[in-house]
Amino acid sequence: MERLQKIMARAGIASRRKCEELILSGQVEVNGEVVRTLGAKADPAVDEIKVSGRPIRLEKKLYFAFNKPKGVITSARDPEGRRVVADYFRDVKERVYPVGRLDYDTEGLLIVTNDGDFANKLTHPSGHIPRTYHAVVKGIPHGTLLEKLAAGIRLDDGMTAPAEVEYRDVDMDKSEATIEITLYEGRNRQVRRMFEAIGHPVKRLRRVRFGSLTLQGIPRGKYRELKPEEVKALLMEAERSHKVHK
Repeated sequence: MERLQKIMARAGIASRRKCEELILSGQVEVNGEVVRTLGAKADPAVDEIKVSGRPIRLEKKLYFAFNKPKGVITSARDPEGRRVVADYFRDVKERVYPVGRLDYDTEGLLIVTNDGDFANKLTHPSGHIPRTYHAVVKGIPHGTLLEKLAAGIRLDDGMTAPAEVEYRDVDMDKSEATIEITLYEGRNRQVRRMFEAIGHPVKRLRRVRFGSLTLQGIPRGKYRELKPEEVKALLMEAERSHKVHK
């Protein structure tokens, strides 16, 4: 027997937090009875579990590293008909979804899975798995400005946590610079807002690393399945960062 929301997350319904919302809203049945209690348990081997009237089945766990192109929505669907991440996984039988988000205008590394428990551990606020970006910014920021970003800078939602910031390239002809920045927190449009705060707005942004995972060998718009040891390493990083930042 295990908690209902954990079974649902393992079945790829959604993240565990979203599964809890489904339970509380009365959309989950166990053996024909609506369950609204988060502590409820079930045995997926013998109990019939339905979500919104549809029985769930435990799927094979899938984990992918995807090189998201610019102009793609980090979502399963888009009411405006724009391209979404799911469009690139049409040959995958199971329903998979992104772990976290990348902005419409941001490209690069995105983890995609059908394991809600795994997704929740990687994105939980208590975890601080480092995420590394290459930002092409307008103008050539002075080193003292990069030091400010590294130490933490005030945004409209408070001070940012310390980051790692360094030059990757400087193009004097185009008056732009490529800066590598590693964050240990995940706020909305954080990299773009940080560079705007020092007067050097981002022109292009690409995530190149998530924890120990990189984009190496993955062309834009393509994906590869993660190896078991890579999945284990990400979970260990999430667990380690949770302990450090308790």
